[in-house]
Amino acid sequence: MKDIITVAVIGAGIGQKHLRAYLQLPQRFKVVSLCDIDLERAAKVVSEEGADPDVVKLSNSFDDLIARDDIDVIDICLPPHLHFDMSIKALEAGKQVICEKPLVSSLKEADLLIEAEKKAKGTLTPVFQYRYGSEVAKLKALIEAGLAGKALVASVETHWNRTAAYYDNPWRGTWKGEQGGAVLGHAIHNHDLLCAFMGPIRQLNAFVGTRVNDIEVEDCASISFQMENGALATSSITLGAATDMSRFRFCFEKLTAESDILPYAPAEGTWSFKARGSEADQAKVDACLAKVPDIQSGFCGFLEALADRLQYGGTNSVTLDDGRRSVELVTAIYQSARTGKCIMLPLSNDCNLYESWQP
Repeated sequence: MKDIITVAVIGAGIGQKHLRAYLQLPQRFKVVSLCDIDLERAAKVVSEEGADPDVVKLSNSFDDLIARDDIDVIDICLPPHLHFDMSIKALEAGKQVICEKPLVSSLKEADLLIEAEKKAKGTLTPVFQYRYGSEVAKLKALIEAGLAGKALVASVETHWNRTAAYYDNPWRGTWKGEQGGAVLGHAIHNHDLLCAFMGPIRQLNAFVGTRVNDIEVEDCASISFQMENGALATSSITLGAATDMSRFRFCFEKLTAESDILPYAPAEGTWSFKARGSEADQAKVDACLAKVPDIQSGFCGFLEALADRLQYGGTNSVTLDDGRRSVELVTAIYQSARTGKCIMLPLSNDCNLYESWQP
């Protein structure tokens, strides 16, 4: 891969945040096109982000962009129901592909993507930007240093505020357009971060409900997990909170870590790391934390990890297997909520919702 990776961002919604991150990494990336069916909206995004319109040129043709030899990466930032088809087309065109969450709408589609990637020149990278940031790096360092010990319990709160105005966009709040509700579109990042520290999930029980807005999909959920290592975890989700807040609390044998409450960047803010022991134990924790350097967070951290993999073979990037696991977890949550049963993971391809969780 060349020194500067060229990118086309597809979609000017969440794609605006992607563009902003690319512009903060000019030594790694160069965005050469922003594609949207609404060129006026795309032009406004380019202007708001201070990008050079002679460099970030506008397009309304996805097919034209994937056919260009001067574009390395296709970054798909579109509504969920478009992710699968466009990811397949971009892979078949020989591109490196980034795709926003939720990656796809079924385990079957995830497995088809894996097969497509095996045959492709490029790879597909799902977006899980919550993994990147200094506070998350600190907890990772403490675990690797042996200062956390055995994982015991964890809790995750995804308590956000989404009013009726949020659902004015016609594809939101529908099974056809959004493909799911708060479990799929809002808490999926937090669940990914939970598993990053507590390990894979062995089994779960889930309840979901639509209690906040008049929509088709769920906007509240309560989930209990048992991890493969025996640790227990809970997830509380609502889109009816007074303010937007995300919070993690991890209890380990020797350490308790608690996040800030920043809703969309939990790896930022200020986390607390408290030793479960003497002042000497806390001193060891503090000494370890002092050695952890500040790193890029959010989309910038995510993109830097991707560039490191593409250019130098780095191993800290999100993989397609990570994306499949997130889809598997959503499938298991919906299956539990609908059957009232405890669901064991991993799921097989003969599970009831393998081909679709659409009701």
